[in-house]
Order: sequence, then C-alpha cells, then structure tokens
Amino acid sequence: MKVLVVKTSSLGDVIHTLPALTDAAKAIPDISFDWLVEESFQDIPLLHPNVNRVIPVSVRRWRKNLWKHRADIKASIKELQQETYDAIIDAQGLIKSAFFTHYAKGEKYGLSKTSCREPLAAMAYQHKIDVAKGQHAITRVRQLFAQSLGYDLAADTLSYGLKKDTLLPLESLQKPYLVFLHGTTWASKHWPNEYWKALVLLATEAGFNVYLPWGSESEKVRADSLADMSAKASVLPRSSIKELSAILMHASGVVGVDSGLAHLTAACDTPAVTIYGSTNALLTGTLGKNTESLQTKFNCSPCLKKACDYTGASAVSPACYETLNADDVWQALTGKMEC
Repeated sequence: MKVLVVKTSSLGDVIHTLPALTDAAKAIPDISFDWLVEESFQDIPLLHPNVNRVIPVSVRRWRKNLWKHRADIKASIKELQQETYDAIIDAQGLIKSAFFTHYAKGEKYGLSKTSCREPLAAMAYQHKIDVAKGQHAITRVRQLFAQSLGYDLAADTLSYGLKKDTLLPLESLQKPYLVFLHGTTWASKHWPNEYWKALVLLATEAGFNVYLPWGSESEKVRADSLADMSAKASVLPRSSIKELSAILMHASGVVGVDSGLAHLTAACDTPAVTIYGSTNALLTGTLGKNTESLQTKFNCSPCLKKACDYTGASAVSPACYETLNADDVWQALTGKMEC
C-alpha cells in the first residue's frame, strides 16, 4: 500500500505526524509513504523508516510572489503527479495543504469541515474524517490516519519511529552536555533571560557542558549572552535540522520553550522538559517517554496570546513565568535524567 502524506509545516506539526506513520506501519506491514513537506523541514520525514520519498515545496517562499514562482509551483505539481496513491492523507487541514492534495492522484482523505482549522480545505477530500477537537495534536493526527486507513488505534503506545542509527554523535561536543533551546516565535513563549542565565549556572556548576543553538540574529545575541555566564557554556554554529537532531539525540538532557525543536527532542527520546506559559501543554505539549511539559500556574495562563498584556505587578515578563523559575526547571530536568 502506498500513501501520500501532505503535511508541509511547521516543524512541530511535521514531527507530530510521525507517530501516525508508526501506527500505520504496525497495522499494515506492506505500507510505505511519500511525504509532501516544506523544503526546510525535508530531513524530518526521512528519519522515519517507512518514508520512501520526500516531495519538497516552498510555500513560505512562493506566497510572497505567486506569479514570480509559478514555474516552480507547476514543477512541484508535476512531480507530485508522478505517482498514483492508494490513499492521500492531508494531515494539515489548511487551504494550502488542500491545494496540493487536490492535484495528487488517488483517494483523498482529510479532516471534515467541523474538524479542521480552515473548513474550506475539506472540499478537496473525497473522504472527510471527523476527529474531535480539544485533544492533543498528536492524538488527532493518529486518529485521522487510523480512520483513513481502516485500523484500530493502540492509544496506549506512542513511537515516533526515528532511525536513530543515522544520527551519529558529534565529536566536537564535550560530554556530558545539555542543550538549552531558548529560541521560539511568539514573544509570550520566551522564558525570561534572567532565568536562562540562572539555569546555565546551575547546569555548569553541576558539571555539565551547555550548548546553545540559534536560528536568527536575535537568538544569536541571546545565546552569546547566555554563554558569557560560564566557560562551560558554548554557542553552537548555525546548524541544519539533521545536525540538530543528532545533537539532541546524544544530549544528557534538554530544556526548551514551546518550539519545533522541543518536539524534535521528544521524538529523540532524550530526557527533557519543555516550558509552557501562553500556550496550552494539554493540546500541544511535548509527548514522549522521557519528556515532561511544565505549565505555568498563573490566572491568565494559557492565554494563547502572542504578546503578554498582563498589567499587574511582576518581577519578570511575561508575568506567568514567575511561577516557573530556574530552580523549578532544574529540579524537573534532573528528575528526568535520573529516571
């Protein structure tokens, strides 16, 4: 059985789809997948043993000027139509993913108009699947695949299925080491810098090296300031997704905020804690046997707002992180590493 997965972005959403492939492979032994995904994330699907081919697209670049990139769009559609699939599953439920699903050849499955984020997307599917909202994102994708492909979901098991033997340790990193994933998108997701600095001191005084990745100039500035706290803290060179996967795979532990890299850490089964303030850990928290999601305990948390608008007195900003300081996070991380 050959299945096309349409899940283009973001990094966390792509990773959320991996357990569904593992479920399907257990239930249908001869199944294989192709995957249409944003070019910047194409290394992730290839980490799963049942993915044969990745079809990269560049929606984020194209949408800035669709007319200018029309030749590239046509070429991607032509590549997409090289195969006829037994099933095509739009695991995203957005108009942009439905666009590609429409052009693919085969039976099309996706979330119903009451289940997906953009109801118009459901018009592209021959088979519209009802999946209840209010569940974790990974659970919803697993249910979508099970209903689309006709197998019973073993909800008590969760495996991302990564080919871990392809992610070799980097000789340049000094063990034992921790990775602190300080970068994220929304301003409200950022854990206060003073807490990160305190955590660097706790980690390095305990004998760990600390490595700090970055993906933008503002993150590089933050990483440099954190590395100044200790000679045992270092800023990583700008790294690819596959390089970061290997770094996270072989870390002793990881601390992150709500970001795609935190979900990648969960997929690697590395001991980790992820910090949630404005976003809801019950719906998008990191899931895995060695990871723990820490939700702030504050009246307006999770607010689901990109910027904190709390106007009361607070020692830090965003204010909700007062309830989750460096000592709290360090205690949680050391607990996971001892398990």
